[in-house]
Amino acid sequence: MSSSSSESLAELHWQHDLLGSIEVGLAVLDHQYNVQVWNQFMENHSGVLPSDIREKCLFDFFPEIEKDWFKAKAESVFNLNSAAFIIWEQRPYLFKFATNRPITSASDTMYQNITLFPLASLSDKVEQICLVVYDVTDEAINKKAIEGLNKKLEHISRVDGLTGLYNRRYWEEQFEREYKRLKRSGQEASVLMLDIDHFKKVNDTHGHPAGDYIIQTLAKIIQTAIRETDIAGRYGGEEFALLLPYTNGENARIVGERIRKLAERFVPVYEEKEIPFTVSIGICEFNASFDTHMGWLEKADQALYQSKESGRNTVTLI
Repeated sequence: MSSSSSESLAELHWQHDLLGSIEVGLAVLDHQYNVQVWNQFMENHSGVLPSDIREKCLFDFFPEIEKDWFKAKAESVFNLNSAAFIIWEQRPYLFKFATNRPITSASDTMYQNITLFPLASLSDKVEQICLVVYDVTDEAINKKAIEGLNKKLEHISRVDGLTGLYNRRYWEEQFEREYKRLKRSGQEASVLMLDIDHFKKVNDTHGHPAGDYIIQTLAKIIQTAIRETDIAGRYGGEEFALLLPYTNGENARIVGERIRKLAERFVPVYEEKEIPFTVSIGICEFNASFDTHMGWLEKADQALYQSKESGRNTVTLI
């Protein structure tokens, strides 16, 4: 064997070793999207041998690749002689490969970052592009887990643990935001304040766990009586606040009466004991003359006080 042939074989050998040892996928495509190079990473994860895919169209082997989208991405690399990138946040994967750790991983599919870079000829014309496939499954799963945890923490910070309604702090934030919007738009909206009549007697007679159960029961009644666009919160103790956007006072009174009647008719049973209860409700429709959102809320609280003074189990629109 001549020395030049030996050198060629040696060069092919180290190139093969290099392509096989790196922990990224490499695929070289010509302008017809036929595969020219297919390294060991791509073979291992796809199950497709280099000898089977070489000089064959990539799309014939991987129907999950959106052909028009990928061609548009690749054409910019061919025509502009500059790299392009695909990150997993935009598209979880290009090739639908199984994850390296199917038992311990939280994902069945490998998340991938992809780099497409041009391979210019001696004439500087881009006749081939190289796809580099990075396995970023661990990074993606960790980031998604952190995002999920942050969402849970955000939810916990907004929600009252006993009732599942918004807590006072978050409800007031939403209420103030809606007030500012109404000041600009002049649209209709109403706010309701309500609490459980003689609640102290419930606690004294049946105990605080029974009182908590009654509070939870009223929260469920409220949720069944209002729309998804309405904003309900536990304002404190046995007191609740409701914001009804796009609702005038008379329509808010209908909602208030619905809640009052449901509470009156439903008799909760706690530890085999019936604990009937009623609620008093105060309502105030938005008026542009209110200087602050709390001034609006105080009017609803005054209406609630009137309901209490007039015998309870009453709805008052002020």
